[in-house]
Amino acid sequence: MSPENFITQWQQEPLPLVAILRGITPAEAAEAADILLECGFRYLEVPLNSPSPLESISLMRDVVGKRGYVGAGTVLTVEQVDAVAECGGQLIISPNCCPDVIRHTSKLGLISMPGIMTPSEAFSAIAAGASALKLFPAEHVSPVITKAFRAVVPREVALLPVGGIQPNAVQMRSYMQAGANGFGLGGGLYQAGMSMALLRERALAYQQAWRECAE
Repeated sequence: MSPENFITQWQQEPLPLVAILRGITPAEAAEAADILLECGFRYLEVPLNSPSPLESISLMRDVVGKRGYVGAGTVLTVEQVDAVAECGGQLIISPNCCPDVIRHTSKLGLISMPGIMTPSEAFSAIAAGASALKLFPAEHVSPVITKAFRAVVPREVALLPVGGIQPNAVQMRSYMQAGANGFGLGGGLYQAGMSMALLRERALAYQQAWRECAE
């Protein structure tokens, strides 16, 4: 998906957050997807270093249908892009900037969100066809640094801090005021083995924090 099309769609999202479900199992996948949809999430990521991730992605796609997007994180190779596409995945999210992975994702018409930490990586990703840029890890990409990225990265390219984002409207607002377009949520939202009741509780906390941030 082109960055222009992605950001147009993304800016219409009532909850512009990506749920990162590292460590989720196929047994939990469908229920987790249903809970997250109920809480307003529409972008669900299963990192490939989770147990049987492709099976979980396929199960989540059955639940989500046309109501959202499901895909993989920690995608490092072109071969992994193909595997995710074959099981119905729509998102290809990486911790790094690999132009070959980005180009192949774009060729398949999927959403590409590579991880970047420097201006050189940012523009390399954009040139390769990234749909959006994942500012990772956000612990090292502060709002001040995000503002510097936003000054040079084209406005049609979404910037999404990922890493250490808490259900805290003050933290979220500081990034949004610096030019971020949303967030990816990892351990603050989901941890392997947690109950589905706790996932719902955390998802609702992020929903509330976003609403306060957006006010």
